[in-house]
Amino acid sequence: MAQTIKKTGFIGLGNVGAKLAGSLVRNGLEVVVRDLDTEAARPLLEQGASFGESAFAMARECDVVITCLPNPAASAAVLEAEDGLINGLGPGKIWAEMSTTDEAEIQRLAPLVRATGADLLDCPVSGGCHRAATGNIAIFAGCERPVFDRMLPLLTVMGRRILHTGPLGSATILKVVTNYLATANLVSLAEALASSAALGMNLNVAYEAIRISSGNSFVHETESQVILNGSRDINFTMDLVAKDVGLFASLARRAGLELELAPLLVDIFEDGIERYGPRELSPNIIKRLEEAAGLSVLGTGFPPEMVDDEPEERGAEIKVAHR
Repeated sequence: MAQTIKKTGFIGLGNVGAKLAGSLVRNGLEVVVRDLDTEAARPLLEQGASFGESAFAMARECDVVITCLPNPAASAAVLEAEDGLINGLGPGKIWAEMSTTDEAEIQRLAPLVRATGADLLDCPVSGGCHRAATGNIAIFAGCERPVFDRMLPLLTVMGRRILHTGPLGSATILKVVTNYLATANLVSLAEALASSAALGMNLNVAYEAIRISSGNSFVHETESQVILNGSRDINFTMDLVAKDVGLFASLARRAGLELELAPLLVDIFEDGIERYGPRELSPNIIKRLEEAAGLSVLGTGFPPEMVDDEPEERGAEIKVAHR
């Protein structure tokens, strides 16, 4: 019988990580948290979490250690450093990588983890910070089935829809694919909204026309609203978009595909970063069009940030038909 997960470590308390860890703490689990910015941990410590003095100590103390970090290099450093996870992992332990990372990198690290007797999985999330905050985000999980079954009770606390994507690395590939699609949708929506404004359309009406039509999407129902509000705030920045689209393009090249749209999206966001800086909010990619046309793409009554109106519920595994 699989060992029950009693104590969870969580490293990386950024925009998404703090919210995922918050769901664990809010639901009464025993959680140890860590971030280089100790202030980021304070709200969770006030809610009952404890602070991990090092990744090594957390691996020794916890049954599972989750990492949710900004790039593959940060995850590798947390794992491989002298006081890193690798020296504290052992039989019965699990490393869960929730960062958006590189599939080749997770495969490089896998033998190091398995050599300790520990298991690992890649389990990135998708759905936005507002859904991470309520425990309603989607989670992909790439690992062997016994590891997934052991992790599922923990994953259903952090997410609403949990999908076992297959072997290790498959979740990372699909996360990069879905982020690429979201980016393509964001850029096309920026063009659609800017064009609607330039053509004299009422942008509240334009928003509804897209929403009720074949042009609708998750990105439209979320990011278009904060674009039209003017806040442009989805807690995601241009450098992260550039990283994700670059990872997707790299995967495609590795598979022998010469893509057409992905390189264009890379160029668009590299231009956005050059103009506005790497930490500019990603929906402000529309500023390139606003400046070119001398207009502001704004509506009225739209929210400054997205709030999840779906009530928090325990998640469940999504079953794939005819698998």
